[in-house]
This record gives sequence, C-alpha cells and structure tokens, in this order.
Amino acid sequence: MNTPSPQPAQDPAWSGSQLDAPHAQSDKPERVRKMFSAIAGSYDLNNRLHSFGRDQAWRRFAVRKAAVKPGDAVLDVACGTGDLTELFAATPASRVVGADFTAPMLDLARQKQTRLPKSSSAKVEYIEADAQNLPFPDQSFDVLSIAFGIRNVMDPARAIAQFARVLRPGGRLVVLEFDRPSNPLIRTFNSLYTTRIMPRTATLVSGDQSGAYRYLPASVNTFLTSTQLSDLISASGFQFMGSHGLTFGVCRCYLAIRTGDFGSHSPIKT
Repeated sequence: MNTPSPQPAQDPAWSGSQLDAPHAQSDKPERVRKMFSAIAGSYDLNNRLHSFGRDQAWRRFAVRKAAVKPGDAVLDVACGTGDLTELFAATPASRVVGADFTAPMLDLARQKQTRLPKSSSAKVEYIEADAQNLPFPDQSFDVLSIAFGIRNVMDPARAIAQFARVLRPGGRLVVLEFDRPSNPLIRTFNSLYTTRIMPRTATLVSGDQSGAYRYLPASVNTFLTSTQLSDLISASGFQFMGSHGLTFGVCRCYLAIRTGDFGSHSPIKT
C-alpha cells in the first residue's frame, strides 16, 4: 500500500472558528470544492480504512433499497469517485449518471470506469454539476441517490427540490448520510473516534492540509437531525417511506417516493 506523498503547503479550506459552524459559512461551496480536490487521491483509501470497510456495505444497502428496474435511469448526485455509481451500473438500469461539482473526483471516477465490465461501463456517464442546480430536464430519472453529500451542499432544501424536479412521478430517492447514534455508549465511542482518532489518522494517510478530516465530524454534528432531514424530504415533493439506521446508527439510509402520478403499489423496498 503506497501512502500519498505530502502535498505542497496550502491555505486550509477549514480551520479555527469556521469548524464551529461549517454550514453557516457563506463560502461553504468553495471550501467544500477545495477540500475534496485536496483529498481526492486518497479518498477511497481513507473511506475503506476509517469505516472499517462498511462504506461499501452501506452503498450496497442503498442500491438494494432503490429497487432498480430494467430500463430505469439513475442519477447519483455528489458521486465523488464513483463508488455508488458503479454499483448502480451493475443493476438492470439502462442509464446511470454520476454528477459531482469537484473535477478531480470526477477524473478519478472516469479512470475507475475503464476497469468496469463493458456492459456496466457503457451505461455510465460522469458530468460536473451542482446538486442545487442540476442540468437535466424535468422528470428525467427514475432513481436518484446521494451518498454522504447532502450535508455538504449550501442549501439542502434547494437541492432536494431539484431532486424532486428531475425525478419522474413515482421515482425513488435514496439518501445515505452519517447520523448520531441513539445509544449513549455507542454515541460516546463514535464521537471519540470521529473527533479525536480519525482526523489524525486520516490526515496522516492523505497528507491533507485542507482540514477535511476535521470538517467531517463538525459537519455531521452540526447538520440536520435525522428527524429534521426526514421532515425536509417530506416537505419537498416526496412521500417519505422511512429510514434505516446502519452499523449501530452511525449511518442512515432515507427512502422516499416522488409524489404525483403514482399508484398505491410502491416499488421501493422498505
């Protein structure tokens, strides 16, 4: 395993008091883009190491819950290096689009795409796009996913409204996001790990100077609660179908159906 070389000195994307209220920073999108550009090369490695391999299990769970049908069009927003996009490409979907607003992450996703089986790779297209202003016509997709990205947008309500716009009536929304475990003991251990241990080890692995791995716990702890996010989805053109806590509640998968011309038999797996 090769450890990435130390990066040249750079002004951090996140530091000091900015981390007390990261979602309140008026230039949050620019900081987030700078952060992900800085850690792109070690992003997959750190995800595997610091989730103890559970990050891919969470993505597989989300794909199963999306209940992709033959011919479906799937949009994976905030796709990063394409891990979830690739899992959707292995389903019966006919088209899978990965969208992200950080070019270096998309560059890596496209490199990984070349290693996919031809039957999967041919379905996949990666584009640079902002979750708050998706460049797609109304009702273009049957499934829309966003994994660990909704807390990184400036205005989650605006992004979710965009999700509703581009989904067809009856389309499925699947959101993966970190959560605060309800069990006090697990919550205490998770807090110790994410605020004290992980920022140090992930920074060491990546050679990061952007503050990305201090932003991560701060962004989770100051983001909407699971109830607030569920309510926001319900108020944004969706029938909320429930959520599932994963790995002792460290992660949560939210499921919703785009309301509209849709019968009583939902294809989504709750």
